[in-house]
Amino acid sequence: VAMGCVLCLALAGGALLALLVQLLRWLRADGDLTLLWAERWGKKPEHELRGKVVWVTGASSGIGEELTYQLAKLGALLAISARREDELQRVKKKCLQISSLSENDILVLRLDLTDRSSHEAATNSVLKHFGKIDVLVNNGGRSQRSLFVDTNLDVYSAIIELNYLGTISLTKYVLNHMIQRKKGKIVTVSSVMGIMGAPLATGYCASKHALQGFFNSLRTELTDYPEISVIQICPGPVQSQIIQNVFTENLAKSIENSGDQSHKMPTDRCARLTLVSVANDVKEAWISDHPYLAVCYLWQYAPTWAWWLMNRMGKRRIQNFKSGIDADASYSRKKK
Repeated sequence: VAMGCVLCLALAGGALLALLVQLLRWLRADGDLTLLWAERWGKKPEHELRGKVVWVTGASSGIGEELTYQLAKLGALLAISARREDELQRVKKKCLQISSLSENDILVLRLDLTDRSSHEAATNSVLKHFGKIDVLVNNGGRSQRSLFVDTNLDVYSAIIELNYLGTISLTKYVLNHMIQRKKGKIVTVSSVMGIMGAPLATGYCASKHALQGFFNSLRTELTDYPEISVIQICPGPVQSQIIQNVFTENLAKSIENSGDQSHKMPTDRCARLTLVSVANDVKEAWISDHPYLAVCYLWQYAPTWAWWLMNRMGKRRIQNFKSGIDADASYSRKKK
């Protein structure tokens, strides 16, 4: 009996220790634990993505630009798209400088996601150049900073047209090719705002929730194609130019002061974790520092607490915005 008690105590102690280790990991985490496990023990992007044809939209700035640089260093063949061709040429030039890729390994393809009539031809251009598309990274889109009561409805129409309808339109043409090949990866940069709700971003949250619902449903339609992966990336606040390009109360207005962005996750870290997700077919990856990462877990497992917390965080977010500083500045971890 005594031995049995000792064994039970040892097992309980081991379980408690394991729980404490996981809690410590979580407190220090900048991504969900499944993703961080894949980063340490899973497949490496260096092995999985070298030589693959990767098409990145929104590649002229921010996360898309950094993804392009990291993919170039890995030896991926690149199609890069955005509306500003001059910026794409700048990105291509840097890719050639930092990698062993040749001129023909990078295709610059101007693309407007809102011009859905052009998406089939754009897809055919990539296929003509490379002969295949292994990975589509749906990264193009715009965020929002405005209160609903102040915002014109045509802003909401524009957000949905760009972030949601433009994304699924391009996906449709690329997916037809992947179904013919019976393999490929559809990667969509969503947001933690696709999991939770937050003030100043009602339209943006709606578009990202729409993408989450769409791609979760699409995944269930592709069970006959086990080698076609549907991957959703959900970043929190990241150092990028997304604030300079946000939708505001009306389509003609831009934000005047984007505020200090240094407290947010570095773009290169977000891009690296995105590539880890792609290499390991992580269906949904949360990439964020706390407190947004904690709110994701709460929203998933204890939504009543999440609503309570976001009501309080939301007040400060609105106050920051009205004061002309970054909306997330007061409760994001400062980066050194």
